[in-house]
Amino acid sequence: MRSDWSGLPVRHVLPELLTALEEHGVAVLTAPPGTGKTTLVPLALAGLLGGSAPKRVIVAEPRRMAVRAAARRMAWLLESEVGAEVGFSVRGERRVGPDTLVEVVTTGVLLQRLQRDAELGGVDAVLMDECHERHLDADTALAFLLDVRATLRPDLRIIATSATADATSWAGLLGSGTAGLPTSAALRSGVSGGSPASAVAGPDAPVAAPTVHASGTMHPVTPLWAPPPRAVTPPRGLRVDPAFLSHVADVVRRALDEHEGDVLCFLPGVGEIGRVAGMLGGVDGVEILQVHGQAPARVQDAVLSPGEGRRVVLATSVAESSLTVPGVRIVVDSGLAREPRTDHARGLGSLTTVRASRASAVQRAGRAGREAPGVVYRCWSQAEHDRLPEHAQPEIALADLTGFALQAACWGDPSAAGLALLDPPPPAAMEAARRTLQALGALDGRVTARGRRMAAAGVHPRLARALIDVGPRAAEVVALLSEQLPRDAGDDLVEAWRAARRGGDGFSARWRQEARRLSRTVPGENGAAPRAVRDAETGGAPARTGGGAGSGRPTARTRRGQEQDDTQTRRGQEQQQGDARTPRGQEQQQGDDALAGLVVALAYPERVARRRGGSYLMVSGTAAELPQGSRLGSAEWLAVAVADRPAGAASARIRQAVVIDEETARLAAAPLHRSGEEVVWHVPPGERRGDVSARRVERLGAIELSSARLRDADVRPAVLDGLRVEGLAILRWTPEAVALRERLAFCHRTLGDPWQAMDDEALTEAADRWLEPELSRARRRSDLERIDVTSALHRLVPWSARLADTAPERIEVPSGSRIRVDYSGDQPVLAVKLQELFGWDEAPRVAGVPLVVHLLSPAGRPAAVTADLASFWRGDGYRSVRAELRGRYPKHPWPEDPLSAVATRRTNRPRR
Repeated sequence: MRSDWSGLPVRHVLPELLTALEEHGVAVLTAPPGTGKTTLVPLALAGLLGGSAPKRVIVAEPRRMAVRAAARRMAWLLESEVGAEVGFSVRGERRVGPDTLVEVVTTGVLLQRLQRDAELGGVDAVLMDECHERHLDADTALAFLLDVRATLRPDLRIIATSATADATSWAGLLGSGTAGLPTSAALRSGVSGGSPASAVAGPDAPVAAPTVHASGTMHPVTPLWAPPPRAVTPPRGLRVDPAFLSHVADVVRRALDEHEGDVLCFLPGVGEIGRVAGMLGGVDGVEILQVHGQAPARVQDAVLSPGEGRRVVLATSVAESSLTVPGVRIVVDSGLAREPRTDHARGLGSLTTVRASRASAVQRAGRAGREAPGVVYRCWSQAEHDRLPEHAQPEIALADLTGFALQAACWGDPSAAGLALLDPPPPAAMEAARRTLQALGALDGRVTARGRRMAAAGVHPRLARALIDVGPRAAEVVALLSEQLPRDAGDDLVEAWRAARRGGDGFSARWRQEARRLSRTVPGENGAAPRAVRDAETGGAPARTGGGAGSGRPTARTRRGQEQDDTQTRRGQEQQQGDARTPRGQEQQQGDDALAGLVVALAYPERVARRRGGSYLMVSGTAAELPQGSRLGSAEWLAVAVADRPAGAASARIRQAVVIDEETARLAAAPLHRSGEEVVWHVPPGERRGDVSARRVERLGAIELSSARLRDADVRPAVLDGLRVEGLAILRWTPEAVALRERLAFCHRTLGDPWQAMDDEALTEAADRWLEPELSRARRRSDLERIDVTSALHRLVPWSARLADTAPERIEVPSGSRIRVDYSGDQPVLAVKLQELFGWDEAPRVAGVPLVVHLLSPAGRPAAVTADLASFWRGDGYRSVRAELRGRYPKHPWPEDPLSAVATRRTNRPRR
């Protein structure tokens, strides 16, 4: 045992932590990064520091990189090798031996093991590391563990660790999860190792779990605000303004000039890391390292080891808390992160770039103060910092929950209502996930046998469906879809597949390893049963037999054999692929296209797309577009593997797809196939005017396959839909019809029932009363346009009323003229020339409402408005108008006493 462990700050709280576990069985440990919580605590729990009996401990990490790093670090402290006392398991790789006491696993592997062996036989303690990151698998695994402890394994010790000081919520969760909380495990039956249904949780009231705080030796970190000198475009989707990335590179150069030590620069993704690395290529004497989930093992080893010269480490959020990078004195924080987004209505999921939270900014800054005083350059202003969200949203609130819902269903709780979760899953997301699982055949009220097979595959349920239905041949394509493709991969998935076959990089190696694993999870072409799930899954319990080729611990012989197998597999794939110019090569390429298309279409049937003009229409009804210049642009049918829809965009963007034929599309999306009569009001895309469409149509979801016109269909419902969709403007409204509608509307406003309301909604609902029999005779839009609306509206006049008496169309004035009344406003208006009203002391009322009189000049222009003619004639109103207009219109009468004058339509010229 190396002496370095004695310098780790967490050693001071080990006695307190072990006592808390002995008394309560659960505990929360908070400690800053680099204090030893990930490496020293598991060794103490396993008894490897001396003073206690050996115990088996599982450490669950959210990332594969963190799994390998933690295992290597613990083995180094023990002066041992990985696979001896300390081992690890990730998907596709497992290094454990008969003497392994501490096994570091990903949370995904832990979930698989819990589903297979809920009791975790032989395991004494589980440490859930980095819980504050709120990954979905971690939240789910912790909920399952609390369920197991409450019903099956009260002796199981559970520790949740967090790099943040706020542990109140975790302490409450661990306390409530082990003290009488109703759990789904008690409802489950047939679980390996015994039936939890027979176990009953104790009646103790829930209390908070004990919390142990370990304070690290943190040196002061000085924040420096370094916003861009000019405004940059905010990130949108996966796009980050190149000007902003250039600014980040400038800040890194400035930091190298102003301070000593290595630089750790946080960027949102692999693409941004590559671009900034390219911008920093000219910095002399500085090593540039790129750290992310796809980085090869040698790069990870180099980052975790002290460098010989100055280094700039460009990293994603993986370096926030999961990894401790030595030599860092400077942090450059772009302030950006990536979060999942799911469009449940369209079945599209993607990553999007967001502003990092304040808690994340604190975590990132702390990396500069691990070994000495440091500095953090924040590429935003202090005012922006105050507006950042306090914490990032948990993944359960953002992600596609199909995999989570399947895990919960396999656990015996399809609704996840009985799981101890900090945040419940959003109801809409869970409902969408259940619908998807039902369509895949994984769920029918409860999980099906097919659903359990899909869960055991260790990939997304959609990909597991394709793997099960197609068989081992699909393993390579499923493996390709289960990983994030390299940055330079184009939109042709088959080309990316062939590149992976030819490649010798880390991605290709991981792909081959995953393809081999997946091929063992399903029966072969001869119908033979697959290998045992325990052997196929990488997360199985460590072997307890002796060493050698059959044990979990790799030997030199097995490693050499594996290398030879990799080489032979790669050569065989290259030979199978052949030269595209030869008949065999062409046949192989055609086979690749067909297989990849079938797998993608089975996994994502709602993303099967057909060309429509210059874009594509998916089965789900979502429009989608290929990148400019895509080689797939001439295809009639596509199976879309990866697509996203930027915020505010009308169409989705196709990231990766495969060319397929109509037969494959029909096969994959068969549950969405429909054939029948469609009588609808159809508005063509991009147009405003629709018409009746009566056809017999064959559809694949939203995609129309064929159609034939129907001649004797009942189109009346479609005509009514047209009225609702386009409104009453579809009818021909003459001025007479508009005026009549206004009169009827006035009657309804003034008198109420039985007068019909005249707004569009009311008239549409009452179409049967006033548009028949013309409505039943209408077959198309032109028939509606020919309806005499004026005659139709007269059908709405109550039988007991006379419209001419209630709201007359015209009123006779003293001059003998019959003037039309305007009913368009709140009160009826009579617009008439002033000379025609001489002698009229009071205007009549209409339905008890006084007329508003608009007095016009001889030229018909407005002169005055009044509702009280008597006051107008006798007051200053008439005198003012007379004084103003008499000189302008001298040929017209302007008597001093208008009440005694004779109304006239004529001028003062004498009659002949």
